[in-house]
Amino acid sequence: MITVLMATHNGSHTLPVVLDAYCKLESLNEDWKVVIVDNASTDSTNEIIQSFQPKLPIVHVHEPMVGKNFALNTGVEYIAGDLALLTDDDAVPQRDWLVQTRRIADAQPSFAVFGGVIVPQWETTPEDWILEYVTCKYAITNPDWKEGPIDPLWVYGPNMAVRSEVFKAGNKFDVTLGPRGSKYQQGDETEFLQRIGRSGFHCWHCKDMVVAHIIRKHQMTKQWLLRRAVSIGQAEFKRDFGEFGERQLPAPLFGVARYLIRELAIQAFRVGGSLLAFNQDQILKERFHFNSLIGSALGSRELYRLKR
Repeated sequence: MITVLMATHNGSHTLPVVLDAYCKLESLNEDWKVVIVDNASTDSTNEIIQSFQPKLPIVHVHEPMVGKNFALNTGVEYIAGDLALLTDDDAVPQRDWLVQTRRIADAQPSFAVFGGVIVPQWETTPEDWILEYVTCKYAITNPDWKEGPIDPLWVYGPNMAVRSEVFKAGNKFDVTLGPRGSKYQQGDETEFLQRIGRSGFHCWHCKDMVVAHIIRKHQMTKQWLLRRAVSIGQAEFKRDFGEFGERQLPAPLFGVARYLIRELAIQAFRVGGSLLAFNQDQILKERFHFNSLIGSALGSRELYRLKR
């Protein structure tokens, strides 16, 4: 049996499209169910889920504490069968999604996590500048990745299958990470996968498990991308220097990693130079890097506070 697990917070904009795609999935030679955890939604999410219950094997759960990982940890208690397929309320699966997930899980019994392909589904036609930032920044997988073993860093939350034995071993998601309403502390799947990787659970990339990630109009702006850069930098620093990272936490200065102060100063000059050159593409690149360094500084301050 496969359990599909998703958390949704005010997902009324995309949830109907996603659940309609679920109604069109190819049949499995086994039972499956969808556990949807309504995470303190204040829109019509509850009514949308109820409207699809006659069409789909939905288990509708409520989690009042705002935070995706609070919701996922609640949903874990409802997993049945040997495989949990984790996804998002804005990830539209291909028709053979379940079939391919079962196929790869049976074909690779020594792997516990299966990361699938994620392609973009734009709400509006993207401008040329945005295409350079698609991979990773929008949880879109790199099309050049080969089928086979993969680093946990490259398994993304909208499309990953996890053997239920991982959760039966007591593993859950870190509730200090992930989306919490309008706030977003990135790195939640990465932290989880790095942690279980230390316990011997390994990841496989499957090119036939495919979902389309809906990228909404408000996410297709430079302002949104620059805010995202801060979250990315914060998550990357904690990934590299945190409890499961492979690098030693560098020396601090004023509560921030010393090397980051130097890099921030250098990058500020680069941003200034790009502004003087009136090169819009270069301005965005330099500001993105500057914001990611700000995120790294925030991540370093958080880790230093934890060490006290």
